[in-house]
Amino acid sequence: MRRILSLALLPMLLLVGCASQQRSESLTTTLGAYGSTLRWGDFQSAAQFIDPKIRAAHPLTRLDMELYKQVRVSEYDDGAGPVPTGDYDVQQTARISVINVHTQAERSITDHQTWHYDQKNHHWWLTSGLPKLNQH
Repeated sequence: MRRILSLALLPMLLLVGCASQQRSESLTTTLGAYGSTLRWGDFQSAAQFIDPKIRAAHPLTRLDMELYKQVRVSEYDDGAGPVPTGDYDVQQTARISVINVHTQAERSITDHQTWHYDQKNHHWWLTSGLPKLNQH
């Protein structure tokens, strides 16, 4: 009886394992693409990683975009990588060095990112928004 039960559960466990692996690979791809986008200083494209519901509720203003145009990213370090905070959520802390294009002063900010996996669309979304450049 145990053996029959074990054999019946095996396909289900494999399916869960495959879904988890796919989710993990998708996270790696998404975080890599987001990091690359920020390294190039393309904040307009980086905004596309934000959850559409959050983007609609809190759209980036013209002033926000003007602030992002005033800096050039000189370094993006995602440190130890993402840390799971639930089955469908991870947090990642990145250190971003930016140079003010007007003063050439460089400074580093800490970006605390929160990512959520949309099970329906099989997509990871940034829920914490773009880096806050006004940190001191």
